[in-house]
Amino acid sequence: MKGYYIIIRGPLGIGKSTIAERLSKELNAEHIEIDRVLDEFKKEWEEGYISQKSFIKANGIAARRAKALLDRKRPVIFDGNFYHMSQIEDLIGRLDYPHHVFTLTAPLKVCIERDSKRSKTHGRDAAKVVYRKSTEFRYGTDVDATKPVAKIIKEMVSNLGE
Repeated sequence: MKGYYIIIRGPLGIGKSTIAERLSKELNAEHIEIDRVLDEFKKEWEEGYISQKSFIKANGIAARRAKALLDRKRPVIFDGNFYHMSQIEDLIGRLDYPHHVFTLTAPLKVCIERDSKRSKTHGRDAAKVVYRKSTEFRYGTDVDATKPVAKIIKEMVSNLGE
């Protein structure tokens, strides 16, 4: 059996990293944060957003890391805004393994409130901009991120057929 991977996407402050970390423990998976990969090189910008080109470059780096794990049948969990559909499709195209995409959903005010409680907040304006961009389309299975984390994890695992 091949390894598999999961993409967890959604706006800033929705809980992607928290959920990805917990799900990684539950599934004994490796967690790759696309934001950390983006921090490894100088990003390009377009229309106030990180460019698709930068995300595609990050995908290349992340996919190389993931492939070694997936070949050893270790699950991988990616988390990021994935606010360009092309970024999701590029990553899926690079990794010929079973996969699942979860889109976390919550009202904007929830995302702003959660971001405000971080030690390093991005701010209300950033939360609004990223929310607008990352909710322009749905992809994969929607998951209500206002539920308790344990319930979200249980729902995701049940969707995987684990």
